[in-house]
Amino acid sequence: MQSVLRGIPASPGIVVGPVHLLRWEVPEVRQRLIADAEIETEIERLHDAFERGRERLRHLRVRAESAVGHEEAAIFDVQVSILDDAQLTKRIEALIRQNLCAEKAFDLILLEWRQHFARHTAPMLRERVGDLTDVHIRILSILLDLPDHDPVDLPRGANAILVTHDLTPSLTMQLDRECISAIATDAGTATAHVAILARSLGLPAVVGLRNALSYLQGGELAILNGAEGTLMIAPSDAEVAEARQRVTEEEGQVDQLRELAHSEAITRDGTRFVVRVNVDIPEESEMGATSGADGVGLMRTEFLVVNRAAMPDEEEQYRAYRRVVQAFGTRPVIIRTFDVGGDKLPVGGFPSEANPFLGWRAIRMCLDESELFKVQLRALMRAGVHGDLRIMLPLVVTVDEVRETRKLMEECVQELDARRVPFRSDLPLGVMVETPAAAIACDTLVRDVDFFSIGSNDLVQYTLAVDRGNANLAPRFTPLHPSILRLMARVQATGAAHGIDVCVCGEMASQPLSVFVMMGLGLRQFSVAARSVAGVKRVIRGVRLSAATEAAQAALESGTAREVETLLRRRLRAELDSYDRESDGLPALL
Repeated sequence: MQSVLRGIPASPGIVVGPVHLLRWEVPEVRQRLIADAEIETEIERLHDAFERGRERLRHLRVRAESAVGHEEAAIFDVQVSILDDAQLTKRIEALIRQNLCAEKAFDLILLEWRQHFARHTAPMLRERVGDLTDVHIRILSILLDLPDHDPVDLPRGANAILVTHDLTPSLTMQLDRECISAIATDAGTATAHVAILARSLGLPAVVGLRNALSYLQGGELAILNGAEGTLMIAPSDAEVAEARQRVTEEEGQVDQLRELAHSEAITRDGTRFVVRVNVDIPEESEMGATSGADGVGLMRTEFLVVNRAAMPDEEEQYRAYRRVVQAFGTRPVIIRTFDVGGDKLPVGGFPSEANPFLGWRAIRMCLDESELFKVQLRALMRAGVHGDLRIMLPLVVTVDEVRETRKLMEECVQELDARRVPFRSDLPLGVMVETPAAAIACDTLVRDVDFFSIGSNDLVQYTLAVDRGNANLAPRFTPLHPSILRLMARVQATGAAHGIDVCVCGEMASQPLSVFVMMGLGLRQFSVAARSVAGVKRVIRGVRLSAATEAAQAALESGTAREVETLLRRRLRAELDSYDRESDGLPALL
């Protein structure tokens, strides 16, 4: 029976394919007592499950290493070491000898260990809870003879739509794009980790479906429309044919989009803009360098610390940063220092917090853990000799944080001098404006920073007090709210008055309506996913700056996000309708 599940658009594109369910959760285990004669058999069954688990993890490690690199794949070594722990095996066997079945004995001990580690005073041990949970799920699935739902096991060319509750970084590491063509999750919003990841990978995605995992059986034919935020189950032959026709049409525009991406970002009335690219992992740098972008507006460095068995040393970081800088030649590469915390937890060093987005994260953690921070700063200074590298600090709310960072950089200069290694001491230092505090008081920063970058995802979250990862609040996450536009206008005006560049690197930078209004607010630089470069240039090249300015002024005087969206849609459509679309041969944006 056909049905349409509606969620939140996360990454555009249409995919027709079978549903593949990923149920990555601890299964329920019933208590079962065994006879004395069965004890040795149960212990043998436990050991067999452990060995199968080790074999599986080794297989995953090989797959992950070929896809994302040696360091990132080391997370699976940690999980193997858990299964090798003699104390763990001894504790489980003790319960089995008390006539408890192997699966229940394992379940009880793993639950106890997870609770113990979660409360531990050592941060490194607290961060092992995620690995323990993965091992808990994997071994219980073996003992209970449950299907293995790892996404890497689909056959090549399966063209599957992966449906899961949420896609964590550890699960993301296992994705094989040769078999997964789209992602659908019950949790998340358009600015959540999975949505950003999907756009970066070019995978169509829908998030915030809420109950798809419980509704679906797996194997159903479905149509996922990432632009509309829908997952159609059991479509008719006519609907499948129509969807495939649309896919063919979109594929036919690839060459046209590629040509447009390499065109100048200049408006119809002659104003030039800068369109840079976001880089999540060094492996994306080559694609980004050939995307038509004017450099890197945001390189995220969290990939170096999230889901890792150990913190990266200076040499590993230096190599990663150097690769990106060299790929872009003389073009600027802005690298953000560790923005960990919130929904991105590193190997160690984080306490359990009731509200991590307002907690010990980003620049706060870096300054408190100054030795770890200096490792990153030294690596950045060394990589700076290979091109135009610039450093950006996340979640800055006071100039004191900038000044403390500069003091640490001075210490790094002395340390690198003593080692006699090549480095640059004059790297430009900028800040991300992500909070109302930073936006309102940005004038207090101008003497100490070289550039501003507006992080729209967090700016919207903190200004509107709406958790950007909460699917229930998704309708209230409204980037076009007049308060957001007014804060952006203030930052841009302050930057212009003091000769400081202002870039926007959040998700707003790739949305047509947002780009249109931000152009009118005076913003001239945007940083987006590589695959969004052409779309942003389509907006810029298709409008007059004078029209954008008029639209922005009307938006600033509006009362609600809905009013803003309505007027921007009307004015942008009128502007594009007056543009000769034959110049690029592409369909309308709206």
